[in-house]
Amino acid sequence: MNNLVTWSSDNELFQLAKEKLFVALVGDILDKIGYHHQFLAPGLKPITSDMVIIGRAMPVLEADFFGEHQGHTEISNKPFGMMFEALDDLQENEVYICSGSSHRYALWGGLMSTRAMKCGAAGAVLHGFHRDTNEIERLNFPVASFGGYAQDQGVRGKVIDWRVPIEVDGVLVRNGDIIFGDRDGILVIPREVEVEVFQGAFEKALGENEVLEALQGGMSTVDAFEKFGIM
Repeated sequence: MNNLVTWSSDNELFQLAKEKLFVALVGDILDKIGYHHQFLAPGLKPITSDMVIIGRAMPVLEADFFGEHQGHTEISNKPFGMMFEALDDLQENEVYICSGSSHRYALWGGLMSTRAMKCGAAGAVLHGFHRDTNEIERLNFPVASFGGYAQDQGVRGKVIDWRVPIEVDGVLVRNGDIIFGDRDGILVIPREVEVEVFQGAFEKALGENEVLEALQGGMSTVDAFEKFGIM
């Protein structure tokens, strides 16, 4: 019997993943094919335990600035740098994933969430803090960060570029890679292996259901692993 799961669009893949998968399982498949460093920091989590983030990465590069000063570049002289342009460039099913700055201020808030939702975005992942937690929770817009912190980035940081490769916790994130996050962590799935990874994950999910039934029926873990190769 052929249990191969297929999909014809990002919408279909992301819905299937939300229904049938969880982040740990997909991480196991990446390990299996040799991608051993694809999880972001363990403290970076969705702001509520039931939030799931899955979509295409739109990497955003942030940098620290100090006060309102006149500099030598256009970015230096703009409040928030290129943040508004980056936010407005979000597309359907994309995840705004931001890194590069210190952790002295929030990188995301309620108004940004409202705009991102209008753009059809799938979520935001901040290597730093968010603010306006109550508003984001009311909107139910999926956001992952290190936690809530009210201090604004206005006089402290600016977006200096977007849709460029960034490094987050030693993980390369490129435009169009898939970001998958739940309460157990945030995972980066490189575009070039996404089909192999998700097909393997759907197959493993079916196998884990068989293992669960066997364990519930009294089979030992030694015998279950010998039979199914999954634990």
